[in-house]
Amino acid sequence: MHRVNLDQNSFNGQVFQFASFGVALTDPDGLFLTVNPAMERIFGYSKEQFEGQRFGCFSNPDDPVQSIEELKALMGETELEWLMEKRFIRNDGATIWTMTSVRLFRSDEGTPLYYIVQINDISKQKISEIKLQESVERYTSLKKYNHDAVISFDLQGRVINGNAVAEKLTGYCIESELIGMELANIIGQPNVDRILADALQDATVEQGIDTLVNKDGEVVEVITSIAPIFVGNRNIGFYLICKDISEQKQLVLAKEMAEATNRAKSEFLAMMSHEIRTPMNGVIGMTDLLLDTELDEERQGYVEIIRNSGEALLAIINDILDLSKIEAGRSELQETSFDLRKCIKDSMSVVSAKADEKSLELSYAIHHDVPDYIYGDADRLKQVLLNLLGNAVKFTPSGKVSVAVKKVKAKTPLLSFTVTDTGVGIPPDRLEEIFDPFSQIDSFMMRKHEGTGLGLSISRRIVELMGGEIRAESDGKNGSTFQFSVELHERTENHLMPEIGEPRDAVLSAAKILVGEDNPINTLVLKKMLEKMGHHVSVAANGKEAIEAALREPFDLIFMDIQMPVINGLDATRAIKERLAPDRCPRIVAVTANALKGDREKCLAAGMDEYVSKPVKREVVTQILVQYVSKAV
Repeated sequence: MHRVNLDQNSFNGQVFQFASFGVALTDPDGLFLTVNPAMERIFGYSKEQFEGQRFGCFSNPDDPVQSIEELKALMGETELEWLMEKRFIRNDGATIWTMTSVRLFRSDEGTPLYYIVQINDISKQKISEIKLQESVERYTSLKKYNHDAVISFDLQGRVINGNAVAEKLTGYCIESELIGMELANIIGQPNVDRILADALQDATVEQGIDTLVNKDGEVVEVITSIAPIFVGNRNIGFYLICKDISEQKQLVLAKEMAEATNRAKSEFLAMMSHEIRTPMNGVIGMTDLLLDTELDEERQGYVEIIRNSGEALLAIINDILDLSKIEAGRSELQETSFDLRKCIKDSMSVVSAKADEKSLELSYAIHHDVPDYIYGDADRLKQVLLNLLGNAVKFTPSGKVSVAVKKVKAKTPLLSFTVTDTGVGIPPDRLEEIFDPFSQIDSFMMRKHEGTGLGLSISRRIVELMGGEIRAESDGKNGSTFQFSVELHERTENHLMPEIGEPRDAVLSAAKILVGEDNPINTLVLKKMLEKMGHHVSVAANGKEAIEAALREPFDLIFMDIQMPVINGLDATRAIKERLAPDRCPRIVAVTANALKGDREKCLAAGMDEYVSKPVKREVVTQILVQYVSKAV
């Protein structure tokens, strides 16, 4: 063995000078006495910069040991050496991880003389360790919280591990049953063989695995993914990832059933609307015609009773259909710009006659910052106001009914309406119940007031469609207050749509009109109504006859029923529009017993110019004629 002639002091000096780890000498108070070059390199400070500094002065502020005093507390009276992982801040601001050893040297009498501090920079190892730990934690979290079953297995087809979802899906306990099991017990041996043989080259292998067998022998439908496991660039196994689609299939089936139910409901509503409104058109239309004839006072009274009863029946039918349309999602808002104050006045005028009979005071107050014109569904807003005002007048024997309107500042600006009465009030425990369909304050057997009990339920749904909410307040003795809000969209008078009405400078001339209608009673009603107005009327009993008549002779206007035999009204309209030049084509107005969401759009898309629903009233017919066949004078 070759011997080196080197004394101990020289050897120690060279170790101190050329060691790859940092070495420092401090006094018993932690003051640096000297450091080696490795210490300068690790910390980025020169030996001179260490002078006057103490152990711990470069510590990361989040580290537990910041000074020699804290270190002494850890070492106690008996420990001479302490080893710890510790973070420091370099001169350039970077954090370094170190393995720090601190050794205390005492005199023969036991007095502390100095500390030798040794520091190894382990930053690279620590960063790798942290990254590895993060990867492990990510994998563990992914496996633990994955909504799908994850099963790992080796190249012999034996299960390595699984997550909680795999345990639930297969029915096997992970620790005692699943680990070490042959995967073939779950997905079949042919599938395992194909995965082991082909999965690395063929990504479609997983598509053939669409079921697994659980512990109880039940077949579970799944969607499967296969992912290889590589360690050190070597394939050691695979992950089998399974999603249970049994529940999804049930949800799809439930969705399809719900959609079929909604379709059936919508078709039933369309049929009911047509079947009820068609005879009602005959009842109300014929009474209108009778009232235009010469009747003695007694007979006129009888006819007016029939007409009023028909109108009341139609109102009930409309309420039922309206609620059903909203619940079936077949109702939508028809939004335009309108005069808010006129809408409120019109609503008040409808109930004014009933209010006068009871000598009730009707009033309204609109806050000064409420705009004159807003954008929304005027008819729906009026419907809510009429429901509330009608109830207020109905249940108020004496006193007053008032309406107050104000703006409400919110994330979305709102318009608030308050309808107050001095009537009989509502029991406080029924303030929410009254908004349920068919709910009424007075019981059925003791009823004092007419109505279906649908008005408030419909009002709540309309208000919700308009982006607001409705509520009631009452002590059960001193009247009631109903408050509702709708989203506020301000407009100016320039945005208003021109109203259909009889202009002062226009008169109706005798027009040539075709009525396309298959119901003989409705045909008679409309024909007689138009003839009494002085017009020349022809009739067609189906869509084919309507097309032939329109092509054979010129008409100013066609009232076209939608549901007719041979060819329906929509197809008949399209045929007429296609075959006649625009200057020869008459105006075509849809007359239908349907009044559902989308009906108007279908009619206009077919080329019709206007849309009216049955029962058709004289005033509506007059408005249509004024709009399309009036002549200026």
